[in-house]
Amino acid sequence: MSTIKGIINIAPGKAEIRDIPSPKLEPGYIKVKPTAWAINPDDVYHLDLEGEESCAGLPVGSDFAGVVVEVGPGVSRDFKVGDRIAGVVFGQNQLRKNDGAFAHLISVKSDYQMKVPDNLSDVDAATQGVALITMGVGLYRSFELPLPAVSPAPPSRFPFFIYGGSTAMGISAIQFAKLSGAKVITTSSPSNAEYLKSLGADHVLDYKSPTLVEDVLKLADGPLLHAFDTFPTDTSAAVCAAVLSRDGNAKYVGLVPGPEHTVKKLNPAVNARSILAYSASGDPWMYEKEYFPAVVEDFEFQKKFIVLAEKLFAEGLIKTPRVFLNRGGSGLEGILHGLEQSREGKVRGGKLVYTLENTTE
Repeated sequence: MSTIKGIINIAPGKAEIRDIPSPKLEPGYIKVKPTAWAINPDDVYHLDLEGEESCAGLPVGSDFAGVVVEVGPGVSRDFKVGDRIAGVVFGQNQLRKNDGAFAHLISVKSDYQMKVPDNLSDVDAATQGVALITMGVGLYRSFELPLPAVSPAPPSRFPFFIYGGSTAMGISAIQFAKLSGAKVITTSSPSNAEYLKSLGADHVLDYKSPTLVEDVLKLADGPLLHAFDTFPTDTSAAVCAAVLSRDGNAKYVGLVPGPEHTVKKLNPAVNARSILAYSASGDPWMYEKEYFPAVVEDFEFQKKFIVLAEKLFAEGLIKTPRVFLNRGGSGLEGILHGLEQSREGKVRGGKLVYTLENTTE
């Protein structure tokens, strides 16, 4: 059996580079030789799970960019050998124990991966895997926002609140919501305010401001119908609950399970939920030992949404986040350092990306 190098979760909080079996090619899948990888907080979250929830023994990693080296049977998109693609594979997956992006050769489900436009580098494209499935499931399946306009962008029509604008998901959400016709109100530290405005945010408020709730309500001309929480905590949940309408039509969507219950407690009229963008895969998945069934509708939507996203990138209407390239080293060795950086909360206003070659920006 041929082997490759990959990063494996070997114990709670610890990952190592090891020899792992070369991936097999299944129907509907393509083999990819990665050229760049990005780190997500979820990679660290699953790496740190303990006890019965531990993912020890499973490959690590979600976001990648690379080159197609083999196309399996049953692939509906017109991928071919040599194509540049980027996307997501769900690492540390109890239901698919060989999946993980942080390896020298990977097999990925084809139909919701992005063909990289010529104007995007592999480094930038690697940041978009989790981001695009989160936008699809969050903004368009959950909030049911109008699909983004390719050109020209529509005028601002409705206020849309994003808590955590400088997170990687917030950076994407600002841009997609704006192209969907939203007046975007978001939060960040003051140091990132101008950056977020350059991406399309109409108003950027200091998340520590004692008048945050009052300021949001003033800018929105009253209670809102939408709050997208990209950094859910009890604090963010309280803010979102306070700015949302109590007329029964408001929606809260959080990216981590739990805080939606706080929102519901503080504002019972809100339709409050959390999402797990794994549903875009169309396969069942496990999260903290809980089984979730496949959501075929999310998968079918994502197959169409990824094509639209490709056009938006090609037209320059969506920008990738700032990249911190090869911080602490390159390749798989660099990724190990990056996982620790993410764990320590040292990544703000952009994403860690690692390439095979030791170049930095």
